[in-house]
Amino acid sequence: MSHVVNDPAEFAEEALRGFVAANRSLIARVPGGVSRRSGPAPGVAVVIGGGSGHYPAFAGFVGAGLAHAAALGNVFASPSAEQVYEVARSVAGPAGVLLSYGNYAGDVLNFDEAQRRLLAEGVPCVTVRVTDDIFSGGAHDREKRRGIAGDLAVFKAAAWAAEQGLSLDETAALAARANDRTRTIGVAFSGCTLPGADEPLFTIAPGHMAVGMGIHGEPGIETLPLPDAGRLAELLVSRLLAERPMDGADRVAVIVNGLGSVKSEELFLLYGMIEDHLERAGLTVVEPEVGEFATSFEMAGVSLTLMWLDDELEAAWNGPAYAPGYRKGTVTPVAKEPASEATASADAPALPESSAESRRVAACVCEALTAIRDVIDREADVLGRLDAVAGDGDHGIGMQRGARAAVGAAMETREAGGGAGTVLVCAGNAWANRAGGTSGALWGAALRAAGERIGDTDAPLTRTIAEAVQEARRVVQTIGKATVGDKTLVDALVPFASTLTDRARLGDDLPEAWAAAAQAASGAADATAKLVPRLGRARPHAENSVGTPDPGAVSFALAMAAVAELIGAADAPVPDESAQPTTLAVPLEDSADGGAGPTETNEG
Repeated sequence: MSHVVNDPAEFAEEALRGFVAANRSLIARVPGGVSRRSGPAPGVAVVIGGGSGHYPAFAGFVGAGLAHAAALGNVFASPSAEQVYEVARSVAGPAGVLLSYGNYAGDVLNFDEAQRRLLAEGVPCVTVRVTDDIFSGGAHDREKRRGIAGDLAVFKAAAWAAEQGLSLDETAALAARANDRTRTIGVAFSGCTLPGADEPLFTIAPGHMAVGMGIHGEPGIETLPLPDAGRLAELLVSRLLAERPMDGADRVAVIVNGLGSVKSEELFLLYGMIEDHLERAGLTVVEPEVGEFATSFEMAGVSLTLMWLDDELEAAWNGPAYAPGYRKGTVTPVAKEPASEATASADAPALPESSAESRRVAACVCEALTAIRDVIDREADVLGRLDAVAGDGDHGIGMQRGARAAVGAAMETREAGGGAGTVLVCAGNAWANRAGGTSGALWGAALRAAGERIGDTDAPLTRTIAEAVQEARRVVQTIGKATVGDKTLVDALVPFASTLTDRARLGDDLPEAWAAAAQAASGAADATAKLVPRLGRARPHAENSVGTPDPGAVSFALAMAAVAELIGAADAPVPDESAQPTTLAVPLEDSADGGAGPTETNEG
């Protein structure tokens, strides 16, 4: 557990502030993360990132010979799209930006959105996702695998290529080749505990180990008796050699990684036995790394990474680097004070004009968001425990951060004269930026979509609100690529949207329609307990989650029930829709089948 903590919700930000203060000669704080103090890249800028809680990944890998910058999310949560975008802009040069990160659903959503924004502004940008974890997907499903300690091998290859002055496409090609030739397996002897929590995310019976766990506290895929060091080394090596690339050479880079509580002497003992097994298999070890490179708070565990080398990858692996968390060889860091640190460069845009009616509804929106915040605050621990069954346990705290930020932004926007639509859009932006992760991206996109449909001109009728919810549902399914039955937020969102649509068509007023929709969402959320997850971090632990409802669906249902209670109160302000038609523009067939989304996204 974490012994040094203030407010758990502020842990990542406070830790980052101390990290920057301790490394001022190398690191600058920029909006969304950190960068080299030397400023924008002269060639290709390598931008990495991910959640906090894994030091030295990711902030510790920023420096000469490694990344130019890192976007940093909250504990075990991806950075938001805004964070990734701002970090990339801070170091982007004329040669463009390479984005690289571990392959998790939230990171994919947010980094991809940042890439779209960069490309729209004319900044060349490509992505290489790290997929080294052999236990999170089959050999023929490598695009679904997670990125863990193999991040270091891929980041180093990309950074070396950029340092050589290679083009963006050439840099991406070398990074992709490094990823294709990198494999990792991890084992855990105990789980980790999130800051402020009393219990670990998972437990392991004494005398056993979990094989194939994730660095976010995801439980292992297999549980085996704990062997001695020799047999552990044999297990790790044999599992990776079984996945040797078809064109794998006889030279390998080796990373023996401690996950938090297994310290140096134990790692060195294990490495000596690993090297013996590799040499007996006819492999030559090149520049091994033994230490902590991708951690998970105090988790007791180790991982082994092999990267099969060619001449270019070997040169990249051997290249010098000088970063706070990784140093190799000799480099001369260039010290240059950036123009500014941790400040946004542009003034806030002027608010769109709004009617008095819309501003009145904006107050109702603020009340609704406050009700959502309050219920999430009350249930955050429960949501975290649900998430820990097969995920990383951070759903409750992530929802807290997002809802609190949304309320703050909504109230500030309303006080500045914003209408209902603009209040929702600003709340969505704040939710996505503060929460990060998959749920942050989806809730942010949903609120923005609803706000854009409602607008700032009129007080919305029940039919307009239903249309806005359907638009939110469409956007969530489009970017998240989930359908009903995948065991996600969508399983509660779709019946909510469909019921609200149907009841509005029948002429129900908003309190009646919303209450019925909230009830449908609650029943659907409960029913997810029977489902096997097909997307997200719970997918590799699918069987573990059967019998437990999906935390994203549960939190959505709780939020909608809180709003139903608010607007159902006798004194709750409700838009006047007397003498108005209730026919919806949204066709029923668009909402009844869950909106078959596009092909499934890469996730880990």
